[in-house]
Amino acid sequence: MNTLNTLLHKASRLDKLGIHLIRVGVAIIFIWIGALKFVPYEADSITPFVANSPVMSFFYNHPHEYKEHLTHEGQLDPAKREWQVSNNTYAFSDGLGSVEILIGLLVLSYAFSKRLGMVGSVLAFLTPIVTLSFLITTPEAWVSSLGDANFGFPFLSGGGRLVLKDVLMLAGGVVMIADSARQLLNARSAAHG
Repeated sequence: MNTLNTLLHKASRLDKLGIHLIRVGVAIIFIWIGALKFVPYEADSITPFVANSPVMSFFYNHPHEYKEHLTHEGQLDPAKREWQVSNNTYAFSDGLGSVEILIGLLVLSYAFSKRLGMVGSVLAFLTPIVTLSFLITTPEAWVSSLGDANFGFPFLSGGGRLVLKDVLMLAGGVVMIADSARQLLNARSAAHG
């Protein structure tokens, strides 16, 4: 019983390590996926999400024509790639990737700047709100009706399952904001105390 209590007491203090792991995990996701946005296959794969978004579709020149120009990961179709260039798919994806990398770096900046860390935390919280909206706006987020009885809601496609993971990013953002606010308040207290 004593060993169990000791383990429980140690486990009860893991939240201090946990917040750092959340920050590093969120930063890795933003930086890695942001860097992939510079690669055509990743830019191609977000086309349905951007084209169907009422907030983002204006970034594309031909958002309503995307379906006939989609490729699969690893597929090279020069004509479809050329369409993606003319659609502004890659320029938009490069910009989005830059923003995602910046968010990841801001999240990590908490180590030397509590204010920048707070900015990164807020942006890391807001980004999944946009991403999760794709579950409402993007038909490709759900399994298509191709003969199987399991299609539509609640049957998420591969793209839908990818989007759903942002629920954890949203939760991580809340934890990071709370921790950043606590650190900023402690610093203010120490400066005025």
